[in-house]
Amino acid sequence: MKLPSNIHLVPLDFIQCNGVTYSIRPGFYEINGATAIPGGVNFTVHSNGATGISLVLFHPGEAEPYGEIPFPEPYKIGNVYSMIVFKLDIAEFEYAYRVDGPYDPKKGLIFDRSKVLLDPYAKAVTGQRDWGENQPGMQQYKARVVKDDFDWGNFHQPLIPMEDLVIYELHVRGFTKDSSSRVAHPGTFEGLREKIPYLKSLGVNAVELMPIFEFDEMQDYRENNGEKLYNYWGYSTVSFFAPNTSYSATTEHNREGNELKRLIRELNENGIEVYLDVVFNHTAEGNEQGPFFSFKGFDNNIYYLLTPEGYYYNFSGCGNTLNCNHPIVHQMILDCLRYWVTTYRVSGFRFDLASILGRNEDGSPMDKPPLLQSLAFDPILGGVKLIAEAWDAGGLYQVGTFPSWNRWAEWNGKYRDDMRSYIKGDGNSAQTAAQRIAGSRDIYGASGRTNASVNFLTCHDGFTMYDLFAYNEKHNERNGWNNTDGCWTNYSWNCGTEGETGDPGVNALRRRMIRNSFALLMCSRGTPMFLAGDEFCNTQFGNNNAYCQDNLISWLDWRRLEQYRDMFSFFQYMIAFRKKHRVLRTNLSDGTMGLPDVSFHGVTPWHQGAFGSDEHYIGVMFAGYERTGGSEAVYVASNAYWEELTVTLPELPQSMKWELAANTWTSEQTPWHMEGRTFQIGPRSVMIFVGK
Repeated sequence: MKLPSNIHLVPLDFIQCNGVTYSIRPGFYEINGATAIPGGVNFTVHSNGATGISLVLFHPGEAEPYGEIPFPEPYKIGNVYSMIVFKLDIAEFEYAYRVDGPYDPKKGLIFDRSKVLLDPYAKAVTGQRDWGENQPGMQQYKARVVKDDFDWGNFHQPLIPMEDLVIYELHVRGFTKDSSSRVAHPGTFEGLREKIPYLKSLGVNAVELMPIFEFDEMQDYRENNGEKLYNYWGYSTVSFFAPNTSYSATTEHNREGNELKRLIRELNENGIEVYLDVVFNHTAEGNEQGPFFSFKGFDNNIYYLLTPEGYYYNFSGCGNTLNCNHPIVHQMILDCLRYWVTTYRVSGFRFDLASILGRNEDGSPMDKPPLLQSLAFDPILGGVKLIAEAWDAGGLYQVGTFPSWNRWAEWNGKYRDDMRSYIKGDGNSAQTAAQRIAGSRDIYGASGRTNASVNFLTCHDGFTMYDLFAYNEKHNERNGWNNTDGCWTNYSWNCGTEGETGDPGVNALRRRMIRNSFALLMCSRGTPMFLAGDEFCNTQFGNNNAYCQDNLISWLDWRRLEQYRDMFSFFQYMIAFRKKHRVLRTNLSDGTMGLPDVSFHGVTPWHQGAFGSDEHYIGVMFAGYERTGGSEAVYVASNAYWEELTVTLPELPQSMKWELAANTWTSEQTPWHMEGRTFQIGPRSVMIFVGK
């Protein structure tokens, strides 16, 4: 609802509070949150179970309120309370609420007027500006009114098709926090903006930002052997509508988010879309022993999934589970995503533990979850990428079966596991690896979801690509849990030595294994994604669960960019190669000149039947025709054996010839024309051929 600029508001009521007289009148009931309007501020909030709500006003930075204004009963329509308070200067106050209501924990009713509650629709949260400075357990969340006057200028989004994306996952703070990043504003949105030329040179065209909604890094703060451990990743949302103010380089009081908007605008201007990793499966309020600062106080039995006894279901592994398909929560999530798309021009969302979004109020999976369907068909979200982490901590695993309406894509966890297993040389893995390279048609083919698979080998959760071939075991000792946390099944291989080594043979093999991994990722149908820093062999020193590490374990060490410049160049080369050859990305024409769209091959052409359990060589050929480029074929040869092999390429039509385009046996890539169809492929290496 848009407010007319020439509105004339006449105060209807006067209310005295702490010796101050406030002029008020009923507000705009359809505008949630706090909104500056001519002459005052509109406050709108709702609760199904409350018997009364009061607005609480604070001077900036102060813990004790200077005023409290109850919403008069006539200012309530249905379950919505709305009030305009005149002559409030948004720069001179912060606000929160107190909510009265019944207390019956067995029914999930835990209203408590003594609690100061954060507005669920707050656009900025105070007291979070300086990273790591708040005392654990002492945070009192308050909100600030934000004036949205950012000038987007002549803004245009790239609107890149899923098939053409190369997604780069990064943590805003960790990307530039280390001094080796050489940015003026390390660890911030501005620091990331300074790295746009780097991202453009690498060739990625989408960045996926780990959580940037307001979270409290001091939640669960602790020390282990003198090291400070934080809620570093941020997968514990405090406010869904507010950006993390500690990620801004400058103080933005009442203009919170402008630095982020500037970042998004300039990334888009450089052809790079921005996706947000969003956490709607739980909140930072935790379980029965967790903090009580917002949703618990407004409608605990609506916002959270509760057992019949009033306890919290914990399908998130974080203490509580949002009741996503309740109409109230459903609407809040939809409002939130629309807000980030319209106000921040975000191009996509990755949904953490998205299977929770499809659970009913009793925790059971739903056939057609209303929330997921609404997001799939919402007009505002019509051009937005929706990417599901299609599982949850409660054991629900929906890769390939996530309710999609042909709209949702998925993090393909099977791609990660199957390809890791194959690349390191496991037996009985060639058949599934061939399917993953071909676009996981065994998973998505029947549903016709041609662009559903987001392929990845690494992400924030698990080993980096370097560590994948440097460690057989996880090394999470510095997390303080005696290495009991983190995934035990990593499908990694240390190439003969655990951790760092001076052995040139081991190090050369590790580099080749990384080239193999990235070459196959770039030559797989689906949307590729990789973790920031993989392109220069960034390491987490074997930690596969660095959620609490605000140090060089999680920060990118940009010194390695020079040390591994050859690897960076290879990543550049393979990204450009993928962009050049569209046949790798999609079915162009169901094949061309007698060659099928996709075919599998062994050391001799045209593999018959499935790959055997003892086979480690796979050849995958893509072929198609485009009017602008004519007929083309790309053959991906992957040898996961520890021995050299002799391989014969398929015969091409007379008008086409094979050219070697990439060979991971060496870091230098110099394309050359083949003489004949037979070639030698080195042990544990990948070769890529183009037929034109």
